[in-house]
Amino acid sequence: MSLITLSPEVAEAKKNGTPIVALESTIITHGMPYPQNLEVARQVENDIREKGAVPATMAVINGTLHAGLTDAQLEALAQAKGVAKVSRADMAVIMAQGRTGATTVAATMIAAHLAGISIFATGGIGGVHKGAEESFDISADLTELGHTPVTVVAAGAKAILDVPKTLEVLETNGVPVIAYGQDSFPAFWSAQSDLTAPLRMDDAAAIAAAHKMRGAMGLPGGQLVANPIPASEEIPAEDLAPVIAQATREAEEQGVTGKGVTPFLLQRIFELTEGRSLVANIALVRNNARLAADIAAALVA
Repeated sequence: MSLITLSPEVAEAKKNGTPIVALESTIITHGMPYPQNLEVARQVENDIREKGAVPATMAVINGTLHAGLTDAQLEALAQAKGVAKVSRADMAVIMAQGRTGATTVAATMIAAHLAGISIFATGGIGGVHKGAEESFDISADLTELGHTPVTVVAAGAKAILDVPKTLEVLETNGVPVIAYGQDSFPAFWSAQSDLTAPLRMDDAAAIAAAHKMRGAMGLPGGQLVANPIPASEEIPAEDLAPVIAQATREAEEQGVTGKGVTPFLLQRIFELTEGRSLVANIALVRNNARLAADIAAALVA
């Protein structure tokens, strides 16, 4: 039984040694409404193609794991209802039940590794939630980065999280955290934070070389490349701090817990910033896709 189906474009790229970049699908099913979700998904895929690489959007469709979607599949997923949000814990169950699921960061890393794809671009990783010392709410993305040898390009961790604790857990899991082109760890919607990144690299070739070295040494896990949002597209951290604080307070007052916390916070921040957070989110995803394509090209050079 084949665990994964490659799209014609991805299959051709693998045969020809063309660089490939994995993409998640929760941004399509859970990130924004139709048809904007489809427009953004196509935009991000085309950003990768314009860099000479091939996009491989990951998703489970009727129990089959796909690496790369045709445009018709992408459109169908963008309009689908009741799509599961899959991670390591439930991915196999969703597939065994023949259901449709969108891949989170952790699930996309698993899918990419199964497909032999080493580079993945996303918006921001999950991490340690505020109050995790009581709730133990820590994203599976962090342990996946410690297990699965895929380099993930993101604009840092989502700014609603406890970022210092997130960095501590990544360090514990042996994950290299590399800021691209700056010393500070980017703060998702904001390019800078007051946290110093553990590592810094300034070009795609160096990141690709580090990925190869980890493989040669037999080290498990991947790398996190923290790519700052372009300054022209960012929301300054001082503008966001009171917004995030208000949204977090409202979540606590309304008793929002578990998997409901992140979507609640992101929606409230969208409302409180009058849509600026979504505009910034799209900009940073596209920026990450372009850098990931450069790293993928360096890997096959």
